[in-house]
Amino acid sequence: MSAHHDTACEPGSIPLPTDVLILVMQTLTYEDLLALARTCKFFNALVHEFGWSAYLRLHERPSFSLHGARDKWDALSRVRYNALSDRAWSRSKFIARPLSRPWTGKLQPVLAISTSRLLVAAGSTIDVYRFTLSHGAEEAPGMLHEAEYTLRHANHTKRDITSIVFVPDNGLDHTIFVGFEDGTLERLVLPIPSPKAHTEGRIFAVLSLPQDPYAFHGDDLVESMACGGNNLLILSSMGSVSLCDLASNPLTTSSIDLQTRSWSTHLSMKSSSPYAVFGTSSATPLAVHTIANAALSAKPSALLQPRTVRKFSAVYGISGAPASSPWGCSDQIVVSGWYDGAVRVHDLRSSTRASQGDTEGPAALLPVLSLHDPWSSEPIYSVSCGGGSSSHIAAGSARHSVVAFWDVRSPSKGWSVHGPGNDPSPVYALILESSRLFGATQSRPFVYDFGPGVTEDTYPLIPLPPSRSYDASRLKKNGFGYYVTKYHHNRTQE
Repeated sequence: MSAHHDTACEPGSIPLPTDVLILVMQTLTYEDLLALARTCKFFNALVHEFGWSAYLRLHERPSFSLHGARDKWDALSRVRYNALSDRAWSRSKFIARPLSRPWTGKLQPVLAISTSRLLVAAGSTIDVYRFTLSHGAEEAPGMLHEAEYTLRHANHTKRDITSIVFVPDNGLDHTIFVGFEDGTLERLVLPIPSPKAHTEGRIFAVLSLPQDPYAFHGDDLVESMACGGNNLLILSSMGSVSLCDLASNPLTTSSIDLQTRSWSTHLSMKSSSPYAVFGTSSATPLAVHTIANAALSAKPSALLQPRTVRKFSAVYGISGAPASSPWGCSDQIVVSGWYDGAVRVHDLRSSTRASQGDTEGPAALLPVLSLHDPWSSEPIYSVSCGGGSSSHIAAGSARHSVVAFWDVRSPSKGWSVHGPGNDPSPVYALILESSRLFGATQSRPFVYDFGPGVTEDTYPLIPLPPSRSYDASRLKKNGFGYYVTKYHHNRTQE
C-alpha cells in the first residue's frame, strides 16, 4: 500500500491522503486503534500496516527477558501483550514464583541480566537462567535453569561474590565482571552448555579463575558495579572508585576516593553530560560526579538530598528511569532508596534547591517526588524502575521480603507484597521490566509476572522438599502460582 494515495472506506468519502491519516493514528490510544480497525477493510489494513508499529514506537516497554520473543511477534501481538500487562499492573494482578528452593544458610545475592540470561549470584555460586521463546504472544516466554557454576580460585578456596554485571561482547551475552568480598575483580566468559545438556536438568561446573585478578581497591570488598557502553564503574565498600575503559588492553582506569562507607552506584553514559551517582553513609549520602574525557570528577557536581535533612543517613539503592517513563526520554532522573525507608526521585533538570547557607560547593538538589510505605519504616535496600506503562518504581525492604510498588502517575495508591516463602529477609536485589520483576532474598530468587499466558511450564520446576516444615512457600491450585501476602498502602483502597 502506498502511503501517498488519496483513500477512503468508500470512494470519495474521505478527502485526506493516507500519510495524513497515519499521522493522526499516532495520537490514538490502543482502544481507539482497535475500534478504527473494525470500521472497514481500508482502515483495518491501514492500522495493521502502520498503526500498531507507530503505537509501539511511542509506547515502548523495555524488557530484557522478552527481547528474543518479541522479535518473533508481529506488531499487534506485541501491543496486545503490553496492553494486557499494563492492565494487570493497574489491578496489581500477577503470578508469583520462586525460581529455586531455599539456599542453605543466609546469603546476600546479586543479580545481573542481559537479553538472553538472568544471573543469580549467591555465595560462590552463579545460577544461570536462560530466556526462551514462545509460540505466540498468547503464551508467555519462559525461563530455563541452564547451569550452575561454582567459582573457585586457583588455590581452591571459595570467595563470596558481592557484585556482578554483564559487559559488551558483541551480543554473545557470556562475558561478565565479578566482584568478590576479598576486593578482587575478574572478567569471566561463561561456558556455553551443549544443547543436549539443556534437557538434562541442572549442570554443575567449576570455573578455573585467573591467578592474577584485578585488584583496584586493595582488599576492600567490591560493593557495587555498573556498566554503560564500554565503561565499567566499580565501587568498593570504603569508597574507592574506579572507572574502567573496557576497550583498552590493559584496562585503563580513572580513580577517585569518596572517603566514606559506600553502598551503591549508578552510571549514565548516554546523557549529554555523562555522570555517575554514588550512595554512601555520610552527611551527603547521594552525590553526582561528572565524567569528562573518560575521567571522574573528584568533587561532586550535585548533591541530592531529602527535603528534611538528617545529620547522617545512607543510600543503599540507586536506579535510573526508562526512556519511556512519564518523565520523558531523559537520563536526568535518579531514583534512590534510603535508610529512613523513603524512595526519592531527583530530576537533575530541576531548579528546586535547598538553601546553601554557609556551606561550600553546589547547593543541594531537592527531590521532585518522595515515596514511602506508611506501614513500614524499614530501610530500602534496592530500587528499580519500569513496570506497567514504564511508570512504576519497585523498592525492596530491609525485612520480611517486602517489595513496595508505586505508579508515579498516582503515587498515593502504592501497594506492597511479601516475597514467595515470606522470608524474614531483606530484598537485596531487584530488576523491574515491563511485565516482570526479578528479585532475591537471603534464601532464594523469585519473579512476579504481570504478563498474560503464564503456565506451569513458563518457569523452572521446583522439586518439592522432603519436608515442607522449613519452607513457607505455598503453591496455588492452578499449579504454577504461589500464594503471597499483599496489602495496599491506603487500607481503604479496593
